[in-house]
Amino acid sequence: MKFESLIFSIILLMGCNNYLNIKKNIINNYSFLNKKSIEKTIHDWNFLIKNASKKYNIEEKLIKSIIYAESSGNPYAKSKSNAIGLMQIKPSAAGLEIYRLNGKKGQPSVQELYNPKININIGTSYINLIQKKNLLGIKNKEIMRYATIVSYVNGTSAFLKIFSKNRNKAIKIINSMTIETFFKYVKKHPSIQASQYLEKVIRIYNLI
Repeated sequence: MKFESLIFSIILLMGCNNYLNIKKNIINNYSFLNKKSIEKTIHDWNFLIKNASKKYNIEEKLIKSIIYAESSGNPYAKSKSNAIGLMQIKPSAAGLEIYRLNGKKGQPSVQELYNPKININIGTSYINLIQKKNLLGIKNKEIMRYATIVSYVNGTSAFLKIFSKNRNKAIKIINSMTIETFFKYVKKHPSIQASQYLEKVIRIYNLI
């Protein structure tokens, strides 16, 4: 029994060490980030973030992390793929989806998405949709956070398909994984262009 306990302890420690190595590598890769600069950058939006957090039951740290990673706190940021504002909302994708969810016709205008309040509201509502509907069933809170981050930038369907075309089966597979195996699986998968983004958001999240 003592020998079996020793083996179990060694395996457990190896798992913990691997998980710690993931976090250590993330910190090393994004050492240019620091808490002071992040807080200064998003300071003007704290009130809006707090309100959206309460409204949609999404943790403030996650909203802040995505804002900083997506736009560095610039409300007028616009990508080549027409992602707009603080949370880089695409009018015809996340914007359209949230409009439909709220019973609105059409999609948000570019001008609306340049408005920090509207942008943060739509972005946080989209995170809520991802977690409370699209990824519903994922048990581990940290894996849920990682899955949300990847889904935010790639879309939930694309994310789940790397595990299975069947949503329920995909969720079941994810629930069978450790944090380490999940992270490695997502990072190595060629159809998901989010490994660096995921690492960056995690680093920001751990700083604030």
